[in-house]
Amino acid sequence: MTNTVQPENEDKKQAEPVEAAVVEEKVEAVEQTETAETTADDAKEAQAEEVSAESLKAKLMETEAKLAAAEKKAQDSWDALVRQKAEYENLQKRTERDIEKARKFALEKFANALLPIRDNLELGIEAANKPDTQVDAVIEGMDLTDKALIDVLNKFGIEEINPQDQKFDPEWHEAMAMQPIPNVEDNMVVIVHRKGYHLNERLLRPAQVVVAKQA
Repeated sequence: MTNTVQPENEDKKQAEPVEAAVVEEKVEAVEQTETAETTADDAKEAQAEEVSAESLKAKLMETEAKLAAAEKKAQDSWDALVRQKAEYENLQKRTERDIEKARKFALEKFANALLPIRDNLELGIEAANKPDTQVDAVIEGMDLTDKALIDVLNKFGIEEINPQDQKFDPEWHEAMAMQPIPNVEDNMVVIVHRKGYHLNERLLRPAQVVVAKQA
């Protein structure tokens, strides 16, 4: 029995190194596999980090470009606002000057048109003071001067109100008295004491009149 057992033990002893070698090879293979997987993972992580860095850099450049464009747009808007403000101030100053000139010289044309009439009146007065002047000539000169004055007034929108034989209108006429007159309709203007005038339909002064009433 002792002789039979010994070969089995010897076989086991011979098999143990082989099994150890196989195990060692498997362990080494697993380690190599793990190392390869670790290396691959590291490479993927490095690649991912590189891609992330490039993406971040691209986003940063894009953000900087947008910021620069926004700053330029803001500067352009500010410059335009400053120009508009300056133009508005200049326009306001010109408008104020024009208004001041218009206020001072609004009657310039009207005054120039009246000056020849003033000259004619002076000539008429001078002629009337001469002993050899005919009264008819003075009257004729005054009529011409009056017509010239009426033309000037009409040219500038000033028209007379002469309501003789017209219906009394309280908007344009001022009744100085009411007088009973036979065969004349009530509220008819029978006498004009003083003519009125309006400027472009705006009353300057009413006509002073006497109005008829029933007897």
